[in-house]
Parts: sequence; structure tokens; C-alpha cells
Amino acid sequence: MENAFGKPVEVEVRDSLEKAMKILKQKMSKEGILQELKRRRFYEKPSVKRKRKTREARKRLRREMKRRVGMGNGLKA
Repeated sequence: MENAFGKPVEVEVRDSLEKAMKILKQKMSKEGILQELKRRRFYEKPSVKRKRKTREARKRLRREMKRRVGMGNGLKA
């Protein structure tokens, strides 16, 4: 299965198939493949897509600001 950028997600099966499946699911969720599949399951109107994109952008910015503030507090001694 290829991710959004076109490169395949590979997992090496060593001990058991269950472990390999768990690792594959973790990699897919980390790269956002599962969310993308769920989102593409149904048609999304352009207005809804725009609202979702702005909401996601706000969430990213908030998360980034939270990380920056957290890093700034650790530097003071």
C-alpha cells in the first residue's frame, strides 16, 4: 500500500504475523494513511473541505505554539 506521497510502507515479518500487522498499523496511523482512507470513503463538499483544512491548520499552529512555549520554560534555570 502506498501512502499519500507515493512511497510504499514496508514491514519485515520476523517473529510473527501479528507483530508485523501491529507495526504496519502503527506506521500507517503515524503517516495518516488510515485517516485519509476514512476521509475519502465519502464525498466531501468543497465548503466542508475548506472548513476542515482551516480547522486542521489551527490545530497544527496551536500544537506548534504549545511546543515552543514548553521549550522556552525548560531553558530558564
